[in-house]
Amino acid sequence: MTTRPHLLFFNPDEWRSDVLGHMGNRAAITPNLDRFVAQDAVSFRHAACQNPVCTPSRCSFLTGWYPHVRGHRTQHYKLQPDEPLLLKTLKAAGYFVWNAGGGIPVSADYPLDAYCDVRYRPPQRAGAAAPASTTDWRGAPGSDTFYSFYQGKIATAPDSSHANDGDWATVQGALEFLQHLPADQPVCMYLALHFPHPPYRVEDPWYSAIDRSALPPRRPARAAGSGEPSMLRGIRARQGLQGWSEERWTELRATYYGMCARLDYQFGLILDALRQAGIYDDTAIFFLSDHGDYTGDYGIVEKNQNTFEDCVTSVPFLIKPPASTPCVPRVSEALVELVDLGATVEAIAGIAPHYPQFGRSLLPVLAGDSDEHRDAIFSEGGRLRDERHCSEEEAPGASDPNNIYWPRVNLQTSEGPEHTKAVMCRTKDFKYVRRLDESDELYDLRSDPDELLNRIAD
Repeated sequence: MTTRPHLLFFNPDEWRSDVLGHMGNRAAITPNLDRFVAQDAVSFRHAACQNPVCTPSRCSFLTGWYPHVRGHRTQHYKLQPDEPLLLKTLKAAGYFVWNAGGGIPVSADYPLDAYCDVRYRPPQRAGAAAPASTTDWRGAPGSDTFYSFYQGKIATAPDSSHANDGDWATVQGALEFLQHLPADQPVCMYLALHFPHPPYRVEDPWYSAIDRSALPPRRPARAAGSGEPSMLRGIRARQGLQGWSEERWTELRATYYGMCARLDYQFGLILDALRQAGIYDDTAIFFLSDHGDYTGDYGIVEKNQNTFEDCVTSVPFLIKPPASTPCVPRVSEALVELVDLGATVEAIAGIAPHYPQFGRSLLPVLAGDSDEHRDAIFSEGGRLRDERHCSEEEAPGASDPNNIYWPRVNLQTSEGPEHTKAVMCRTKDFKYVRRLDESDELYDLRSDPDELLNRIAD
Protein backbone atom coordinates (compact mmCIF):
# COMPACT_ATOMS: atom_id res chain seq x y z
CA MET A 1 0.00 0.00 0.00
CA THR A 2 1.15 3.59 -0.63
CA THR A 3 1.66 5.95 2.29
CA ARG A 4 -1.82 7.37 1.84
CA PRO A 5 -5.00 5.52 0.82
CA HIS A 6 -6.31 5.73 -2.70
CA LEU A 7 -9.46 7.81 -3.20
CA LEU A 8 -12.43 7.30 -5.50
CA PHE A 9 -15.21 9.87 -5.96
CA PHE A 10 -18.23 8.57 -7.91
CA ASN A 11 -20.34 11.67 -8.47
CA PRO A 12 -23.61 11.31 -10.42
CA ASP A 13 -25.60 14.44 -11.24
CA GLU A 14 -29.15 15.01 -9.93
CA TRP A 15 -29.76 11.73 -8.01
CA ARG A 16 -32.38 12.19 -5.30
CA SER A 17 -31.75 10.32 -2.06
CA ASP A 18 -34.94 8.25 -1.94
CA VAL A 19 -34.11 6.23 -5.09
CA LEU A 20 -32.06 3.64 -3.20
CA GLY A 21 -33.08 0.11 -2.30
CA HIS A 22 -31.40 0.22 1.10
CA MET A 23 -33.49 3.27 1.97
CA GLY A 24 -36.61 1.11 1.65
CA ASN A 25 -37.65 1.99 -1.90
CA ARG A 26 -38.98 -1.23 -3.49
CA ALA A 27 -38.87 0.24 -7.00
CA ALA A 28 -35.19 1.21 -6.86
CA ILE A 29 -32.80 -1.28 -8.48
CA THR A 30 -29.50 -0.53 -6.70
CA PRO A 31 -28.04 -3.93 -5.71
CA ASN A 32 -24.41 -2.80 -5.85
CA LEU A 33 -24.99 0.22 -3.63
CA ASP A 34 -27.15 -1.84 -1.28
CA ARG A 35 -24.45 -4.52 -0.96
CA PHE A 36 -21.81 -1.81 -0.55
CA VAL A 37 -23.68 -0.43 2.48
CA ALA A 38 -24.44 -3.86 3.93
CA GLN A 39 -20.77 -4.88 3.85
CA ASP A 40 -18.42 -1.90 3.81
CA ALA A 41 -19.93 1.59 3.78
CA VAL A 42 -22.10 4.06 5.65
CA SER A 43 -25.04 5.63 3.81
CA PHE A 44 -26.49 8.82 5.28
CA ARG A 45 -30.27 9.09 5.29
CA HIS A 46 -30.20 12.82 6.05
CA ALA A 47 -27.51 14.29 3.78
CA ALA A 48 -28.10 17.76 2.36
CA CYS A 49 -26.50 19.55 -0.57
CA GLN A 50 -25.76 23.22 0.05
CA ASN A 51 -27.39 24.44 -3.17
CA PRO A 52 -30.01 22.66 -5.32
CA VAL A 53 -28.29 23.16 -8.69
CA CYS A 54 -25.05 21.73 -10.08
CA THR A 55 -22.26 24.30 -10.16
CA PRO A 56 -22.96 26.02 -6.81
CA SER A 57 -23.25 22.66 -5.09
CA ARG A 58 -19.93 21.47 -6.52
CA CYS A 59 -18.27 24.78 -5.61
CA SER A 60 -19.45 24.15 -2.05
CA PHE A 61 -18.52 20.52 -1.44
CA LEU A 62 -15.18 20.81 -3.27
CA THR A 63 -14.13 23.79 -1.13
CA GLY A 64 -15.80 23.11 2.22
CA TRP A 65 -17.43 26.54 1.97
CA TYR A 66 -21.10 27.44 1.98
CA PRO A 67 -22.27 29.19 -1.21
CA HIS A 68 -22.56 32.59 0.49
CA VAL A 69 -18.83 32.72 1.33
CA ARG A 70 -17.85 33.83 -2.17
CA GLY A 71 -21.26 34.17 -3.82
CA HIS A 72 -21.39 30.89 -5.75
CA ARG A 73 -25.15 30.69 -6.21
CA THR A 74 -25.52 30.22 -9.96
CA GLN A 75 -24.51 27.88 -12.75
CA HIS A 76 -22.24 30.44 -14.41
CA TYR A 77 -20.23 31.94 -11.54
CA LYS A 78 -17.51 29.34 -11.02
CA LEU A 79 -14.49 29.03 -8.76
CA GLN A 80 -11.78 31.65 -9.21
CA PRO A 81 -8.03 30.87 -9.39
CA ASP A 82 -7.41 32.05 -5.82
CA GLU A 83 -10.06 29.78 -4.31
CA PRO A 84 -9.27 26.36 -2.84
CA LEU A 85 -10.51 23.10 -4.33
CA LEU A 86 -10.25 19.59 -2.91
CA LEU A 87 -8.59 18.09 -5.99
CA LYS A 88 -5.97 20.85 -5.92
CA THR A 89 -5.28 20.02 -2.27
CA LEU A 90 -4.90 16.32 -3.05
CA LYS A 91 -2.61 16.92 -6.04
CA ALA A 92 -0.39 19.18 -3.94
CA ALA A 93 -0.25 16.44 -1.28
CA GLY A 94 1.21 13.96 -3.76
CA TYR A 95 -1.88 12.30 -5.23
CA PHE A 96 -2.06 11.38 -8.89
CA VAL A 97 -5.43 12.94 -9.74
CA TRP A 98 -7.40 11.40 -12.61
CA ASN A 99 -10.53 13.33 -13.54
CA ALA A 100 -13.18 12.29 -16.03
CA GLY A 101 -16.57 13.64 -17.00
CA GLY A 102 -15.88 17.21 -15.93
CA GLY A 103 -17.20 18.15 -12.52
CA ILE A 104 -14.42 20.64 -11.73
CA PRO A 105 -16.34 23.93 -11.41
CA VAL A 106 -13.77 26.33 -12.83
CA SER A 107 -14.01 28.47 -15.95
CA ALA A 108 -13.22 26.66 -19.19
CA ASP A 109 -10.31 29.01 -19.97
CA TYR A 110 -8.46 28.17 -16.72
CA PRO A 111 -5.71 25.54 -17.07
CA LEU A 112 -6.49 22.40 -15.08
CA ASP A 113 -2.87 21.51 -14.32
CA ALA A 114 -3.26 22.63 -10.71
CA TYR A 115 -6.35 20.44 -10.24
CA CYS A 116 -5.52 17.14 -11.92
CA ASP A 117 -2.76 15.19 -13.62
CA VAL A 118 -5.12 13.72 -16.21
CA ARG A 119 -8.29 15.28 -17.57
CA TYR A 120 -9.63 12.22 -19.34
CA ARG A 121 -11.42 12.73 -22.63
CA PRO A 122 -12.73 9.64 -24.45
CA PRO A 123 -11.04 8.94 -27.78
CA GLN A 124 -13.12 9.51 -30.87
CA ARG A 125 -14.07 6.11 -32.25
CA ALA A 126 -14.77 5.49 -35.90
CA GLY A 127 -18.41 4.94 -36.73
CA ALA A 128 -19.77 6.46 -33.52
CA ALA A 129 -23.34 7.64 -33.89
CA ALA A 130 -24.13 11.26 -33.09
CA PRO A 131 -26.50 11.96 -30.20
CA ALA A 132 -30.14 12.28 -31.22
CA SER A 133 -31.46 15.77 -31.86
CA THR A 134 -33.52 17.24 -29.04
CA THR A 135 -36.32 18.02 -31.49
CA ASP A 136 -36.86 14.29 -32.01
CA TRP A 137 -38.50 13.87 -28.61
CA ARG A 138 -39.52 17.29 -27.28
CA GLY A 139 -42.52 17.72 -29.53
CA ALA A 140 -43.82 21.00 -30.92
CA PRO A 141 -43.64 24.32 -29.05
CA GLY A 142 -46.79 24.69 -26.99
CA SER A 143 -47.25 20.94 -26.55
CA ASP A 144 -47.29 19.36 -23.12
CA THR A 145 -44.00 17.59 -23.84
CA PHE A 146 -41.94 20.59 -24.95
CA TYR A 147 -40.59 21.35 -21.47
CA SER A 148 -41.08 17.89 -19.95
CA PHE A 149 -37.48 16.63 -20.38
CA TYR A 150 -39.03 13.22 -21.08
CA GLN A 151 -37.36 11.17 -23.80
CA GLY A 152 -38.02 7.61 -22.58
CA LYS A 153 -36.39 4.51 -23.98
CA ILE A 154 -33.26 5.04 -26.07
CA ALA A 155 -31.49 2.63 -28.38
CA THR A 156 -28.83 0.32 -27.04
CA ALA A 157 -25.33 1.16 -28.26
CA PRO A 158 -24.56 -0.91 -31.39
CA ASP A 159 -21.22 -2.05 -29.95
CA SER A 160 -19.35 -2.06 -26.66
CA SER A 161 -17.63 1.26 -27.28
CA HIS A 162 -20.61 3.41 -26.20
CA ALA A 163 -18.81 6.19 -28.03
CA ASN A 164 -21.90 8.40 -28.22
CA ASP A 165 -22.62 8.18 -24.48
CA GLY A 166 -20.46 10.27 -22.18
CA ASP A 167 -21.09 8.27 -19.01
CA TRP A 168 -20.30 4.93 -20.61
CA ALA A 169 -17.14 6.39 -22.11
CA THR A 170 -16.11 7.83 -18.74
CA VAL A 171 -16.62 4.52 -16.98
CA GLN A 172 -14.73 2.67 -19.71
CA GLY A 173 -11.84 5.12 -19.35
CA ALA A 174 -11.79 4.57 -15.59
CA LEU A 175 -11.74 0.79 -16.01
CA GLU A 176 -8.79 1.09 -18.40
CA PHE A 177 -6.95 3.42 -16.02
CA LEU A 178 -7.36 0.94 -13.15
CA GLN A 179 -5.47 -1.61 -15.22
CA HIS A 180 -2.43 0.70 -15.49
CA LEU A 181 -2.10 2.50 -12.16
CA PRO A 182 0.99 4.64 -11.50
CA ALA A 183 3.50 2.88 -9.26
CA ASP A 184 4.28 4.09 -5.73
CA GLN A 185 1.85 7.01 -5.80
CA PRO A 186 -1.59 7.29 -4.21
CA VAL A 187 -4.34 7.75 -6.76
CA CYS A 188 -7.41 9.98 -6.65
CA MET A 189 -10.09 9.21 -9.23
CA TYR A 190 -12.90 11.72 -9.63
CA LEU A 191 -15.70 10.48 -11.90
CA ALA A 192 -18.37 13.09 -12.60
CA LEU A 193 -21.25 11.29 -14.33
CA HIS A 194 -24.12 13.00 -16.16
CA PHE A 195 -26.93 10.55 -15.32
CA PRO A 196 -29.60 10.78 -13.94
CA HIS A 197 -29.67 14.44 -15.01
CA PRO A 198 -32.55 15.04 -17.45
CA PRO A 199 -33.49 14.43 -20.21
CA TYR A 200 -35.09 11.36 -18.69
CA ARG A 201 -33.87 8.59 -20.99
CA VAL A 202 -32.23 5.19 -20.67
CA GLU A 203 -31.73 2.02 -22.69
CA ASP A 204 -32.71 -1.54 -21.92
CA PRO A 205 -32.31 -3.58 -19.79
CA TRP A 206 -32.69 -0.71 -17.30
CA TYR A 207 -35.66 0.97 -18.97
CA SER A 208 -37.77 -2.18 -18.75
CA ALA A 209 -36.44 -3.39 -15.40
CA ILE A 210 -38.35 -0.95 -13.19
CA ASP A 211 -41.55 -2.27 -11.65
CA ARG A 212 -43.95 0.60 -12.32
CA SER A 213 -46.42 -0.69 -9.72
CA ALA A 214 -43.78 -0.45 -6.97
CA LEU A 215 -43.09 3.27 -7.41
CA PRO A 216 -43.90 5.27 -4.26
CA PRO A 217 -46.69 7.85 -4.50
CA ARG A 218 -45.84 11.06 -6.30
CA ARG A 219 -46.02 14.25 -4.22
CA PRO A 220 -49.03 16.21 -5.52
CA ALA A 221 -48.99 19.85 -6.52
CA ARG A 222 -49.66 22.06 -3.51
CA ALA A 223 -53.11 23.52 -3.14
CA ALA A 224 -53.75 27.19 -3.88
CA GLY A 225 -53.10 29.28 -0.81
CA SER A 226 -50.70 26.72 0.68
CA GLY A 227 -47.86 29.25 0.88
CA GLU A 228 -45.86 27.71 -1.96
CA PRO A 229 -42.89 29.74 -3.27
CA SER A 230 -43.59 31.75 -6.41
CA MET A 231 -40.71 30.07 -8.25
CA LEU A 232 -42.50 26.71 -8.16
CA ARG A 233 -45.82 28.21 -9.18
CA GLY A 234 -44.14 29.93 -12.11
CA ILE A 235 -42.28 26.83 -13.28
CA ARG A 236 -45.43 24.69 -13.04
CA ALA A 237 -47.43 27.16 -15.11
CA ARG A 238 -44.73 27.42 -17.78
CA GLN A 239 -43.80 23.74 -18.08
CA GLY A 240 -47.46 22.99 -18.85
CA LEU A 241 -47.62 19.46 -17.46
CA GLN A 242 -50.86 19.91 -15.52
CA GLY A 243 -52.80 17.68 -17.92
CA TRP A 244 -50.50 14.68 -17.61
CA SER A 245 -52.18 11.49 -16.47
CA GLU A 246 -50.66 9.51 -13.63
CA GLU A 247 -49.71 6.85 -16.18
CA ARG A 248 -47.54 9.36 -18.05
CA TRP A 249 -45.90 10.51 -14.84
CA THR A 250 -45.24 6.87 -13.97
CA GLU A 251 -43.34 6.35 -17.22
CA LEU A 252 -41.23 9.46 -16.66
CA ARG A 253 -40.42 8.44 -13.09
CA ALA A 254 -39.66 4.84 -14.06
CA THR A 255 -37.25 6.10 -16.72
CA TYR A 256 -35.44 8.19 -14.07
CA TYR A 257 -35.26 5.10 -11.83
CA GLY A 258 -33.80 3.20 -14.78
CA MET A 259 -31.11 5.85 -15.15
CA CYS A 260 -30.20 5.34 -11.49
CA ALA A 261 -30.17 1.56 -11.98
CA ARG A 262 -27.72 1.96 -14.88
CA LEU A 263 -25.44 4.05 -12.66
CA ASP A 264 -25.60 1.39 -9.95
CA TYR A 265 -24.44 -1.18 -12.52
CA GLN A 266 -21.58 1.09 -13.60
CA PHE A 267 -20.60 1.66 -9.97
CA GLY A 268 -20.44 -2.11 -9.57
CA LEU A 269 -18.06 -2.34 -12.54
CA ILE A 270 -15.72 0.16 -10.86
CA LEU A 271 -15.82 -1.73 -7.55
CA ASP A 272 -14.97 -4.98 -9.35
CA ALA A 273 -12.06 -3.26 -11.11
CA LEU A 274 -10.72 -1.97 -7.78
CA ARG A 275 -10.77 -5.53 -6.45
CA GLN A 276 -9.07 -6.89 -9.56
CA ALA A 277 -6.38 -4.22 -9.20
CA GLY A 278 -5.86 -5.35 -5.59
CA ILE A 279 -6.58 -1.91 -4.08
CA TYR A 280 -10.21 -2.12 -2.96
CA ASP A 281 -9.34 -2.42 0.75
CA ASP A 282 -6.82 0.42 0.48
CA THR A 283 -9.28 2.78 -1.23
CA ALA A 284 -11.62 5.29 0.37
CA ILE A 285 -14.77 5.47 -1.76
CA PHE A 286 -17.21 8.38 -1.80
CA PHE A 287 -20.53 8.15 -3.65
CA LEU A 288 -22.44 11.45 -3.71
CA SER A 289 -24.78 13.45 -5.91
CA ASP A 290 -24.70 17.23 -6.20
CA HIS A 291 -28.48 17.62 -5.79
CA GLY A 292 -31.79 15.88 -6.47
CA ASP A 293 -34.61 16.19 -8.99
CA TYR A 294 -38.35 16.87 -8.83
CA THR A 295 -39.21 13.98 -11.19
CA GLY A 296 -42.89 14.92 -11.20
CA ASP A 297 -43.22 15.83 -7.53
CA TYR A 298 -45.38 18.95 -7.11
CA GLY A 299 -46.24 18.69 -10.81
CA ILE A 300 -42.86 19.80 -12.16
CA VAL A 301 -39.63 18.28 -13.48
CA GLU A 302 -35.92 19.01 -13.21
CA LYS A 303 -34.76 21.45 -10.45
CA ASN A 304 -34.39 25.11 -9.55
CA GLN A 305 -32.00 27.28 -7.59
CA ASN A 306 -33.92 28.61 -4.59
CA THR A 307 -36.47 26.11 -3.28
CA PHE A 308 -35.48 23.33 -0.94
CA GLU A 309 -37.87 20.39 -0.88
CA ASP A 310 -36.23 17.12 0.15
CA CYS A 311 -36.47 15.74 -3.39
CA VAL A 312 -33.93 18.36 -4.54
CA THR A 313 -31.81 18.96 -1.41
CA SER A 314 -31.58 15.46 0.10
CA VAL A 315 -28.93 13.45 -1.74
CA PRO A 316 -27.17 10.07 -1.65
CA PHE A 317 -23.93 10.29 0.37
CA LEU A 318 -22.11 6.99 0.95
CA ILE A 319 -18.61 6.57 2.36
CA LYS A 320 -16.32 3.56 2.63
CA PRO A 321 -13.01 4.40 4.32
CA PRO A 322 -9.90 2.28 3.77
CA ALA A 323 -9.87 -0.97 5.73
CA SER A 324 -7.40 0.54 8.21
CA THR A 325 -10.00 3.14 9.30
CA PRO A 326 -12.78 1.97 11.67
CA CYS A 327 -16.20 1.72 10.05
CA VAL A 328 -19.54 0.18 11.05
CA PRO A 329 -21.47 -0.38 7.77
CA ARG A 330 -25.09 0.80 8.04
CA VAL A 331 -27.62 3.46 7.18
CA SER A 332 -26.83 6.34 9.53
CA GLU A 333 -29.47 8.73 10.85
CA ALA A 334 -26.92 11.51 11.41
CA LEU A 335 -27.61 14.94 9.93
CA VAL A 336 -24.74 15.63 7.52
CA GLU A 337 -23.91 18.05 4.72
CA LEU A 338 -21.93 17.64 1.52
CA VAL A 339 -19.73 20.43 2.86
CA ASP A 340 -18.39 17.75 5.25
CA LEU A 341 -16.73 15.93 2.35
CA GLY A 342 -13.41 17.79 2.30
CA ALA A 343 -12.78 17.58 6.04
CA THR A 344 -13.51 13.84 5.95
CA VAL A 345 -11.19 13.26 2.99
CA GLU A 346 -8.38 15.22 4.65
CA ALA A 347 -8.82 13.23 7.88
CA ILE A 348 -8.69 9.91 6.00
CA ALA A 349 -5.68 10.97 3.92
CA GLY A 350 -3.80 12.51 6.84
CA ILE A 351 -3.70 15.98 5.28
CA ALA A 352 -3.59 18.92 7.69
CA PRO A 353 -6.25 21.57 6.94
CA HIS A 354 -4.58 24.62 5.41
CA TYR A 355 -7.47 27.08 5.17
CA PRO A 356 -10.69 27.72 7.15
CA GLN A 357 -13.66 25.63 6.05
CA PHE A 358 -17.05 24.70 7.46
CA GLY A 359 -17.03 20.95 6.97
CA ARG A 360 -16.67 18.54 9.87
CA SER A 361 -14.94 15.16 9.64
CA LEU A 362 -17.35 12.23 9.57
CA LEU A 363 -14.81 9.71 10.89
CA PRO A 364 -16.50 9.41 14.34
CA VAL A 365 -19.82 8.63 12.63
CA LEU A 366 -18.22 6.12 10.28
CA ALA A 367 -16.68 4.36 13.28
CA GLY A 368 -20.09 4.04 14.91
CA ASP A 369 -19.10 6.15 17.90
CA SER A 370 -22.23 8.27 17.42
CA ASP A 371 -25.01 9.09 14.99
CA GLU A 372 -25.02 12.68 16.22
CA HIS A 373 -23.08 15.00 13.93
CA ARG A 374 -25.04 18.22 13.43
CA ASP A 375 -28.24 19.54 14.97
CA ALA A 376 -29.34 21.10 11.65
CA ILE A 377 -28.40 21.07 7.97
CA PHE A 378 -28.49 24.00 5.55
CA SER A 379 -28.98 24.83 1.90
CA GLU A 380 -29.15 28.21 0.20
CA GLY A 381 -29.77 29.84 -3.17
CA GLY A 382 -31.38 32.67 -5.07
CA ARG A 383 -30.05 36.18 -5.35
CA LEU A 384 -30.57 39.78 -4.34
CA ARG A 385 -32.27 42.19 -6.71
CA ASP A 386 -29.81 43.47 -9.31
CA GLU A 387 -27.19 40.90 -8.25
CA ARG A 388 -26.23 40.25 -11.84
CA HIS A 389 -23.50 37.63 -11.41
CA CYS A 390 -26.14 35.29 -9.98
CA SER A 391 -28.86 36.00 -12.55
CA GLU A 392 -27.76 33.73 -15.43
CA GLU A 393 -28.91 36.49 -17.77
CA GLU A 394 -26.46 35.30 -20.45
CA ALA A 395 -27.73 31.71 -20.41
CA PRO A 396 -29.65 30.65 -23.54
CA GLY A 397 -32.74 29.89 -21.49
CA ALA A 398 -32.94 33.44 -20.16
CA SER A 399 -34.66 34.89 -23.22
CA ASP A 400 -35.32 32.08 -25.69
CA PRO A 401 -38.64 30.27 -25.06
CA ASN A 402 -37.46 27.45 -27.34
CA ASN A 403 -34.73 26.56 -24.86
CA ILE A 404 -35.79 23.68 -22.63
CA TYR A 405 -34.59 25.54 -19.50
CA TRP A 406 -36.57 28.70 -20.26
CA PRO A 407 -39.39 28.11 -17.72
CA ARG A 408 -36.89 28.26 -14.86
CA VAL A 409 -34.00 30.39 -16.08
CA ASN A 410 -36.21 33.19 -17.37
CA LEU A 411 -37.79 33.46 -13.91
CA GLN A 412 -34.33 33.57 -12.32
CA THR A 413 -33.35 36.53 -14.49
CA SER A 414 -36.54 38.51 -13.88
CA GLU A 415 -36.82 41.07 -11.10
CA GLY A 416 -39.93 39.55 -9.57
CA PRO A 417 -39.90 37.65 -6.27
CA GLU A 418 -39.20 34.28 -7.90
CA HIS A 419 -35.41 34.63 -7.79
CA THR A 420 -35.32 35.77 -4.16
CA LYS A 421 -32.40 34.85 -1.96
CA ALA A 422 -33.38 32.09 0.46
CA VAL A 423 -31.86 29.80 3.09
CA MET A 424 -33.09 26.44 4.40
CA CYS A 425 -32.52 25.18 7.93
CA ARG A 426 -33.63 21.55 8.40
CA THR A 427 -33.71 19.32 11.44
CA LYS A 428 -35.08 15.78 11.52
CA ASP A 429 -38.53 17.10 12.51
CA PHE A 430 -38.85 20.56 10.93
CA LYS A 431 -37.81 22.56 7.91
CA TYR A 432 -37.63 26.36 7.98
CA VAL A 433 -36.89 28.47 4.89
CA ARG A 434 -36.09 32.15 5.23
CA ARG A 435 -37.10 33.96 2.03
CA LEU A 436 -36.06 37.56 1.50
CA ASP A 437 -38.73 38.83 -0.93
CA GLU A 438 -41.72 36.64 -0.08
CA SER A 439 -43.24 34.58 2.69
CA ASP A 440 -41.02 32.27 4.70
CA GLU A 441 -41.79 28.55 4.91
CA LEU A 442 -42.15 26.15 7.83
CA TYR A 443 -42.97 22.46 7.49
CA ASP A 444 -43.65 19.94 10.23
CA LEU A 445 -41.94 16.90 8.73
CA ARG A 446 -43.45 14.56 11.32
CA SER A 447 -47.03 15.10 10.18
CA ASP A 448 -46.28 16.47 6.70
CA PRO A 449 -43.20 14.67 5.24
CA ASP A 450 -44.19 15.70 1.71
CA GLU A 451 -43.96 19.41 2.63
CA LEU A 452 -47.41 20.28 1.33
CA LEU A 453 -48.61 22.77 3.96
CA ASN A 454 -46.61 25.86 4.82
CA ARG A 455 -47.20 26.47 8.56
CA ILE A 456 -45.32 29.77 8.81
CA ALA A 457 -48.50 31.74 9.55
CA ASP A 458 -49.67 29.25 12.23
